[in-house]
Amino acid sequence: MQVNGEAHTCLPQTTLPQLLVQMGLNPRLLAVEYNGEILHRQFWDETEIKPHDRLEIVTIVGGG
Repeated sequence: MQVNGEAHTCLPQTTLPQLLVQMGLNPRLLAVEYNGEILHRQFWDETEIKPHDRLEIVTIVGGG
């Protein structure tokens, strides 16, 4: 799979939240584009990562 344009691997049946934790990321502070579409958080737990998936992960930053 690709994450932010770089090749990554994970075990079969890894869900999106599991992948994010494995990458050391806090899922509560992220937005995820999954294969070209923003993936609503309610679908994260049921989304299993496949070998040819493309993810773009961005950190949500507050400011003023």
